[in-house]
Amino acid sequence: MVDNLTREQRSYMMSRVRSTDTTPELRVRKLAHARGLRFRTHCPWLPGRPDLTFVASKVVVFVDGDYWHGWRFPAWKDKLSPYWRAKIERNRRRDQSNFTKLRRDGWLVIRVWEHEVERDAESCIDRIEAAVRRRSSGRFNGGSA
Repeated sequence: MVDNLTREQRSYMMSRVRSTDTTPELRVRKLAHARGLRFRTHCPWLPGRPDLTFVASKVVVFVDGDYWHGWRFPAWKDKLSPYWRAKIERNRRRDQSNFTKLRRDGWLVIRVWEHEVERDAESCIDRIEAAVRRRSSGRFNGGSA
């Protein structure tokens, strides 16, 4: 597939794509905060800079975009140009590496997909809250501020 935009147009469009504070991420953060969950965002000392980090319970949450992180990627990867296929494959490998490192260090990794947040955000927050409560050894402190 040939790109129908100029290099400058494509560059501008790609510069508008957010990597943090995306709409699904902001929605998850707002709902989690409303439930009394306290967390840090984009912790640079953790692999992959998780979107939400509950330090006390060692739970991290990634809110992943369906396209950029390859939701059901094998089903549609053949429709992409070699450049975009390679880009998403690299993202998926990096995600897996980060998840492995986090798990090895004792973190529980929760992955929430963009389409899940759009379909039923409360259910996503239920999963997150249950994990934080469970990992807090019965005492709920909401993570750390």
